[in-house]
Amino acid sequence: MATLVEPPNGVKPLGKHYYSMWQILFEIDTKYVPIKPIGRGAYGVVCSSINRETNEKVAIKKINNVFGNRIDALRTLRELRLLRHIRHENVIALKDVMMPSQRMSFEDVYLVYELMDTDLHHIIKSSQPLSNDHCKYFIFQLLRGLRYLHSANILHRDLKPGNLLVNANCELKICDFGLARTSRDNGQFMTEYVVTRWYRAPELLLCCDNYGTSIDVWSIGCIFAEILGRKPIFPGSECLNQLKLIINVLGSQCEADLEFIDGQKARRFIKSLPYARGVQLSSLYPHADPLAVDLLQRMLVFDPSKRITVTEALHHPYMSSLYDPSRNPPAQVEINLDIDENMGEGMIRQLMLREMLHYHPEAACANT
Repeated sequence: MATLVEPPNGVKPLGKHYYSMWQILFEIDTKYVPIKPIGRGAYGVVCSSINRETNEKVAIKKINNVFGNRIDALRTLRELRLLRHIRHENVIALKDVMMPSQRMSFEDVYLVYELMDTDLHHIIKSSQPLSNDHCKYFIFQLLRGLRYLHSANILHRDLKPGNLLVNANCELKICDFGLARTSRDNGQFMTEYVVTRWYRAPELLLCCDNYGTSIDVWSIGCIFAEILGRKPIFPGSECLNQLKLIINVLGSQCEADLEFIDGQKARRFIKSLPYARGVQLSSLYPHADPLAVDLLQRMLVFDPSKRITVTEALHHPYMSSLYDPSRNPPAQVEINLDIDENMGEGMIRQLMLREMLHYHPEAACANT
């Protein structure tokens, strides 16, 4: 549980108080009363809390030592900038970013999100039965949120069950935008690490340097299969093994379906794999709705140019009872992140502070 403690140096900044959770110190605004820690990872710790001014339950994520790794600092800046622009029912809402007590030397960042009950990974791993309606509603919301993101020019690039938050009423929201990019981000973004391996599209595994929104659709297909089978469909141990698992299920690909592969070496590797007839997805998921299997089959297509789009998936018969185009408009404007991947710590810090001030305009004129 959260324990109120004294400040480490005996000096308590105005408007802040200190709590210890899992032996980690939280320096947070006094309007937030922490309840308990609910998750931890390489980034730090997440705790549930109540905003005393609104009586709303929220989640506070503390990102430890944000400038200890420049790539992690850029990920944090990217998430700050993207979530300030995004407003959609199926995307997590960033409600606040706390102003640090030391603007020029802060090391930790505190992000305040709407509070969700669990994530899809925990639901899939649980013994809770999942009906066809559950499955359909989860995938519908995921497609709906992703259509909005794609229409705003955003590729998420790290969709997986752990990045899909869920409430007790089965409401689903996409989170974790640290690897997201816009299609205008050229150069480096096309070749760096993307997507946890089990959900990584063939074009990424084969190091193709010109990919698009279809990588997110592949990830949805992998998530869809995992919901249906309650286990990952392609649990590869490394990249080459991942490709072999994909070919074993989808079958060997004809020459025309390999034309998207840039490198000769990558193309030769795929051709060198033993012939595979492939597996009928209906035999892998014999209890699934045939329309669900049909949609899944259109998502898990090796050639990205032949993969179904998010909009097409929403118009698929499996979604007909849920999808109403008039109630699901695209984003009104495209988002351009315009982040220089090569900038140093000083500039990243300055841009983070600028993002924080959007949530605290009253602090813009305060002394630093």
